[in-house]
Amino acid sequence: MSLRLVLTLAMAAIVALAAGASWILVQPKTVPQAGGDTAKPTSDAARREHREKFFSGDPARNIRGGQEMKPRW
Repeated sequence: MSLRLVLTLAMAAIVALAAGASWILVQPKTVPQAGGDTAKPTSDAARREHREKFFSGDPARNIRGGQEMKPRW
């Protein structure tokens, strides 16, 4: 092997090691997934309000004015 090829491979290895080490040291922080660490309501009133809001629907919101889904049969 020629000296130029050996030096080029050595420089490429040094650059690759430096990039790998910097990636390990300065990794981007992970983003928490949606809904993973949400706070649960603790009091009975808060639980009731949560159920009424998300499972019974919002009585102040009109949901009949928009396009409705048609059956696929």
